[in-house]
Amino acid sequence: MIRNAIISQELPPRAQLVESALAKKYNVSRTPIREALRRLETEGLVERYGSRMQVREYRPEEMLDLYEVRTFLEEAAAKTAALRHTDMDLMLIDRAHQAMVTLDFDAATPAELAAANRTFHERIWAASHSAALLDLLDRILVHFIRYPGTTLSTKERWDRVLKEHEELLVAIRARNAEEAGRIASAHMDEAKNIRIQMYIDAQEISHPRLG
Repeated sequence: MIRNAIISQELPPRAQLVESALAKKYNVSRTPIREALRRLETEGLVERYGSRMQVREYRPEEMLDLYEVRTFLEEAAAKTAALRHTDMDLMLIDRAHQAMVTLDFDAATPAELAAANRTFHERIWAASHSAALLDLLDRILVHFIRYPGTTLSTKERWDRVLKEHEELLVAIRARNAEEAGRIASAHMDEAKNIRIQMYIDAQEISHPRLG
């Protein structure tokens, strides 16, 4: 409950997490709330601020760490999917890709664009048939969902992503693990660079240069 509220930003960064208030909100005792907050602290979603707890803030340096780890995992998932995929896996990956191709970019919301992209990646993860990779990717995805905005905000970027996804699908279908891994890694590197630029642009808007 609390985890979903943090991910959806119903509880935004720096929101105070008071056990008694949360227990009342979710109609439970304080014990499960306390246990949930401890787990969320371990996951890096909440932090202690003095004697209180709050939703953890975004930290740009952590974003780079997250991209490095996710790039490694996405590459591993793509390679493994190329070797282990079934016909059903290919059908589901292709279906997710076609859903993105037919999505009206101009009419779609940023959340819809991100969700369609996320589904495509999740189909590849599933095709790896690696419980360990799925677990790690699911955990790291939580942190990505919390970051504001999307790297898919321009039509040019969206079209490029569709092309890269098509190339990745072709490599997986051909069981070319090395090529699939290379494409997945490059794909994530580009997303990281765009995210860095988004942060720089946001900082310049918040703190414009004088003169």
